[in-house]
Amino acid sequence: MDFTFTEEQQAAVEAAKAVFADVAPDGVPSPALTPGAVADDFDRPLWARLAGSDLLSLVLAEEHGGAGLDTIALCLVLREAAKVLARVPLLEHCATAMAVQAHGSPELAAALLPGAGRGSIVLTAAAHGRSGHDPAELAVTARREGDGWILDGTQTAVPWAHSADWIAVPAHTGEGEAVLALVPRAAEGLALAEQVSTNGERLAELALDGVRVAPAHLIDAPEAWERLRQVLATGTCALALGLGEGVLTMTSQYTSKREQFGFPVATFQAVAVQAADRYIDLRAMEVTLWQAAWRLDAATGGAGGPLPSTGDVAVAKIWASEGVRRVVQTAQHLHGGFGADTDYPLHRYHAWAKQLELQLGPAAAHEEALGDLLAAHPLA
Repeated sequence: MDFTFTEEQQAAVEAAKAVFADVAPDGVPSPALTPGAVADDFDRPLWARLAGSDLLSLVLAEEHGGAGLDTIALCLVLREAAKVLARVPLLEHCATAMAVQAHGSPELAAALLPGAGRGSIVLTAAAHGRSGHDPAELAVTARREGDGWILDGTQTAVPWAHSADWIAVPAHTGEGEAVLALVPRAAEGLALAEQVSTNGERLAELALDGVRVAPAHLIDAPEAWERLRQVLATGTCALALGLGEGVLTMTSQYTSKREQFGFPVATFQAVAVQAADRYIDLRAMEVTLWQAAWRLDAATGGAGGPLPSTGDVAVAKIWASEGVRRVVQTAQHLHGGFGADTDYPLHRYHAWAKQLELQLGPAAAHEEALGDLLAAHPLA
C-alpha cells in the first residue's frame, strides 16, 4: 500500500507554505493584550494571497475554476495554516463550498462557487447549535411557506459570521430531516450578536426570526449536513495537528538553547521523555486525521468500511482534543516562566489550542459516540 500524498496534494502543501511564510505568529493579535475581540475582521491581505495562489478554490471542480482536489488536500493546507496561527476562515469557507458543490442546486453553485474560489465571496457555517453541546440541526426549524422556506431559531458561536457573505445554517423540518440553508448575512430577520472566542476571535450568536429562504438556496439532500459536519470536524483536527507541530518545534528550539548547569535542558532525561511523549501524541493525531479524511473522500467515491465514516472522525477527534491540550501544557512547562511572556508567541498558541479543544468537544463524548457505533455495527 502507498501512503504517500499525490503530486497534486504535495503541490498544495508547497503553495500553502509559500503563502504562510510571511505570517509571523508573534504578530498575531493576542487575546491577553486586547480587551474583547482581537480584531473586527479576519486577515484580508492573507486571504487575498490565498486566493491568488488558488488555495481557496482547491476543493472546487474545474467547472467552477478549481483544482478538483479532496478533503485530504484541504487538511494538508489547514495544517500549514495552524502552524502560523493564520486568521482566515479557510476551513469554514472551503467546507461550505464543498457542500454546495456536492449537494446544492446548479443555480446555487453558479451563484456562489466562482466567487468563493476567487475569495470575493466569503462562506461560513453555523455548526454549534444553541449551546455548543446540542445537535446544531435541532437549533433551527425550517418550514415550508408558499414556494420557499422560513427559518426560526438560534445558533451560537458562528465563526467569522460578521465578515462572511453567506452562512450555511443547518435546520430540521420537524419530520426528522436535516436540511442545510444558505443564508446571506444581510437577510431580513437575521441578527448577529457579538461573542468572543477563547483565542480572542469575533464570533456571533445567530438569531433567525422568520428568515425567508428561496428553494434554490436550501439543500434538502439527507447527507448534506452530515457531510459538512464531518468535514468541519476533520478540518478542526487538522488545525489541532498543525498547531501542535508548531508548538513542539518551538519547544525543541527553546530547550536546545536554554542551558542549566552548563548543558542545554533538551539533554536532560526528564525533558526528553516529556517531549517524546508529545511527539507520540502528534503522530497519533496525524494517523487518525488522515484515516478520517481518507474515509470521507472514499465514502464520496462509494467505498465503505466496517463502520460509518462517523467512527473514523470520532477517533480523530478523541486524539486531537486531548493531544493538542497535552502538547501545549508540556510546552508551557518546558518553557518555564518564559512561556507566559506576552512578547513570546507561545501564549497565543495556548489560547488557540484551548479554542480548538472546545470546538472539538470532550474526548469522553466522542468515545461514547464511538461505542454506540460499535454496538450498532458489530465488526465480527
